[in-house]
This record gives sequence, C-alpha cells and structure tokens, in this order.
Amino acid sequence: MTAHQRRAFRHLAWALPIVVAASVVAFVTPTHAASDAGALALVQEGRKLVLNHDCQGCHGNADPRQPGFLAGEASPQQMFLIGPCAVMPGAQPCFHTHPRNLTPDNATGLGRFTERQIFNALRFGLRAEDTPDVAITSMTPGVGGFPASPHYLAPPMPWPGWRYMSDHELQAIAAYLKRGLKAVNHRIADSEGPPDFWASEYTVEKIGPYPAPAFPSVNEVKPR
Repeated sequence: MTAHQRRAFRHLAWALPIVVAASVVAFVTPTHAASDAGALALVQEGRKLVLNHDCQGCHGNADPRQPGFLAGEASPQQMFLIGPCAVMPGAQPCFHTHPRNLTPDNATGLGRFTERQIFNALRFGLRAEDTPDVAITSMTPGVGGFPASPHYLAPPMPWPGWRYMSDHELQAIAAYLKRGLKAVNHRIADSEGPPDFWASEYTVEKIGPYPAPAFPSVNEVKPR
C-alpha cells in the first residue's frame, strides 16, 4: 500500500462513523417527527370533540383562555341536584353531584389516572378511581374485564350517548385531557350517590344497548 493509499484509508476510517451516524439521524428524525405530529393531531382532535360537546359548560369556565378551564365546578350553578329535590326543594332522596376537575392534576384532577381509565369512563361510564387500568370487552358485570360491582359516574355525565363514539374519538378525548391541558390544582367536593353507585340507572331498558342496533331499526328508514 502506498503512502497516498494509507492516507486515504485513514481518512475513510475516520469519516465512516460520521457518515453512519448521519444516516441514522436521517432515518430516525422523520420517524420521531411523524410520531410527534401524530400525537399533536390526536390531542387537537380531542380538543375539538371536548369543545363541541360542551364539556366546559359543566366542568369550569367555558373559554380555554380563562383560568379554571375544565378545572371543575366553577360556581354553585354548575352543581346538579338529582332526585325529587331537583324539582321540589327539600324532597328526598336528594343527591348533590359536582362536575369534577378534568385537568391532569395528580391530587385533584385526572393526573393519577391512565388514558385507558379515562377511555373506560367515557365508553362504559365507570368511575376511574374505582376501576383498574384494564381493557374491557364486555358490559356484563364480572365478564371481559368489566367490574363485578361497577361504580358508575353520576347521571349528569352523558356517557350513555358518548359511548357510541368511535374508539379513536374517545382515545383522542383522553389524550387531550391527559396531555393537552395544564394541570390545575382545584379540589371539588365529592359527589353523592346511592349505595349501588347508580347501577339501577344504567340498565339496557333505560339507556339502550351497546353497540347500537343495526341501521335501520324499526323506527328508522333508509334514505331513497
């Protein structure tokens, strides 16, 4: 090997790691960027769904720029009375329910729950604090991960309608609540409920089946 060839070989040996590293960066960076873009798109879709479904109407101030946005009950007017007392003051039974803090604060909001627990709350109406982080495949108590003694959200939360949304839409909402909001420490009073945790309110006869019946059902028609 000539002196010129030895110098060329040493130059190649020094430059090769840089070329390889650059190739790896060029390969990894777009993938990471695509992942970031996908996460951002999911959170933005969740935000749109949250705003369109007026979660802010109950769970704090209505404008995302205002303090307390989605941080829970902001005034006594946002509290719900459930039972005869809702129409007749002093009547019993009477349950007071308070819209909770939906921001990812660990102490007072949803921060201590996983996105799957939030998803299960939206799909199945299950209280996140009483339901483990598991995939649920059934609505029959004790079957397919569904709790044998389910603890449901109070009736003001309209999850019976939300459950018909797609998995992707509910995952987007969960992503927004966990990753698209600033955590706000705002403790809300505990809601009251009957001993069965509202189970008697969520029978198929009262809220309809899930999944929804095939279209068209007896009261629907196909457009012509």
